[in-house]
Amino acid sequence: MRRTKATLIYAKTKNIRAVQLLLGHMKLDNTVRYLGVEIDDALNISEKIDS
Repeated sequence: MRRTKATLIYAKTKNIRAVQLLLGHMKLDNTVRYLGVEIDDALNISEKIDS
């Protein structure tokens, strides 16, 4: 259930930072691995969100 909700949130919003916070991950790399997304895509999305 936890992975499904996180995956759905990411798919709908592309907000990797929000998913990271919801899951309680300290490192973005952990969230990226958890969701199975590419690290470059995740970092690009994260940079856009934090700005």
